[in-house]
Amino acid sequence: MTFEEYVGSRGPALIRLARLLTGDEHRAEDLTQEVLARAYLRWRKIAGLDRPDVYVRRMLVNANASWWRRRSNQELATDTFADRPLPGRLDEAAVERDELWRLILGLPDRQRAVLVLRYYEDLDDSTIAQILDCSPVTVRTHAMRALAHLRERVGAPMTHGSRP
Repeated sequence: MTFEEYVGSRGPALIRLARLLTGDEHRAEDLTQEVLARAYLRWRKIAGLDRPDVYVRRMLVNANASWWRRRSNQELATDTFADRPLPGRLDEAAVERDELWRLILGLPDRQRAVLVLRYYEDLDDSTIAQILDCSPVTVRTHAMRALAHLRERVGAPMTHGSRP
């Protein structure tokens, strides 16, 4: 598979993954572009792997984590947003999804990555472990802790396998 074919078929999914990891559409696009630029330089090696998509996803997760460690990063996260007039009334389900998503964005990077890869990307624990370069047990531990944190904050029980 050529690099162009890979980006054509997997590009939108990579941007979606980055958006879920970062919580910011514009930063997700920048992050994906940065990762794809680095992948392009090593595409022969990456394309020769059994599962190049796992490698590129790992690059994306790692790039997201390292973005926060850069000294040049001067952006500050905030829990408050400027009041904007709403074009229409949001239903209760949309409000609950938004509140839950804000809680997910507040999780530590690894826990959020596990939830995003498991529930939004629909990957199994062994694939997530390959992407995060850890064991499947560690993936399950991160998922358990993240879900426990969300249950505590929401105050409602979530069963195993239920989507956040």
